Amino acid sequence: MPAPFRSGIGLQRGNAQFYFINPLRNKIPTFQQPKTLIFRMVNQSGSTRRPTCPSCSKPTPICLCNRLRSPALHNSVTVTILQHSLEKKHPLNSTRIATIGLKYVDVITVSDVNLQARFFIRLLNSGCRTDGVKCDEDSHLFDEMSSEGENTEFVGRAISGLPSEEVALVDSEATAISFTIGKYGFISSFSNHWMTLDECQNMSFDQLLASDIAVDDIRKGFVVKKLQMRPIEGSNEYEESKEFEIAIPSGSVLLFPSERSIDVEAVDFEVKNLIVLDGTWAKAKRMYNENPWLRFLPHIRLDVDKLSLYSDVRHQPRAGYLSTIESIVYAMKAIGEDSEGLDGLLDVFESMIGDQRRCKDERLSKASGK
Repeated sequence: MPAPFRSGIGLQRGNAQFYFINPLRNKIPTFQQPKTLIFRMVNQSGSTRRPTCPSCSKPTPICLCNRLRSPALHNSVTVTILQHSLEKKHPLNSTRIATIGLKYVDVITVSDVNLQARFFIRLLNSGCRTDGVKCDEDSHLFDEMSSEGENTEFVGRAISGLPSEEVALVDSEATAISFTIGKYGFISSFSNHWMTLDECQNMSFDQLLASDIAVDDIRKGFVVKKLQMRPIEGSNEYEESKEFEIAIPSGSVLLFPSERSIDVEAVDFEVKNLIVLDGTWAKAKRMYNENPWLRFLPHIRLDVDKLSLYSDVRHQPRAGYLSTIESIVYAMKAIGEDSEGLDGLLDVFESMIGDQRRCKDERLSKASGK
């Protein structure tokens, strides 16, 4: 997750080993063949496998589900978590608490771009056509600047709370913005429905971000689809597949510490959807760079100086580096959500950390022969 945040999701960058919103994350080990064989043999033995809860993915003895209030907290501000693909199975990942503790939350898996990825954005605002023809109000959008998308079917699921009529609107509309990126977010090409392809060639993506009219249209709601290019295993060929397609409603904000971010306490508009990045700080930053569409959204940060509850089991580079669930809770409190219900999520998170601490102590005790 990207943002140093314990309450500080949007803090200054820090140690790359610490999650922006989540704690530091270990790399997936690469085993030699003999170790892999042993691992498989263990898995084949039913008696050696610890049963896990299908909801929280924790071992049954330390399941988190019965510690959370039922039913889940009815959050008025929906939450969208962009989770790095390597983060999901981390034993201390706190996103699991948000998914079972909040009623309106979606988790979208995001992978690194190692070859190429294409993005297509369609507007949810019916007041502006996206069929390649400029809107009347936009006809002079780039006059002061030295100023085809592809029709696609909406097959993803909308985030909770987005009116179904808005989602249906997308089915018949064409792409408003499309762009292609390489590794680390380098934009190799882009086009948009506000200008011709020739105009696009003489304009940068940052110039589009500087257009008040374009940004205003986009912030009224849009659908973004990502197509990822990957190598086909066992061959020298590549294939392109859809990684995600999500609806971003109006009133969405990104919790991330960028140069453009403002303190969450300074927000002067109604926030309807909170987007957070889940991964180590390094992974969160890369997710941000490789998903340029995030830059169209208002950015907020948490200016706090608290220690993360993670600090007992993980090194915290500095105060303000928070877990994902802490970042969500502190941001939603500032936005105006019910504090009592949100505090309950932190209680569960603290108990999960306690479980980890006890397991660690038990392992050390056994290792020392006590």
